[in-house]
Amino acid sequence: MKTMSAREAKNGFGLMIDTARAEPVLIEKHGRGVVMVVSVEEYERLTVRMAAKGKAAERDAEAARK
Repeated sequence: MKTMSAREAKNGFGLMIDTARAEPVLIEKHGRGVVMVVSVEEYERLTVRMAAKGKAAERDAEAARK
């Protein structure tokens, strides 16, 4: 994972986008992480995984109620 300051991200916006397409980029302000920039593909992969986990948890809860 690449880390950039907010100033670096602002001044090198194109570079940040290019980097985020290859790996997540953590944007820091005053030395603290505030935003994570990820590619669309990575975001979709993560949201599909989270949805699948949520559905599995719902099935488990339903089975426990029966």
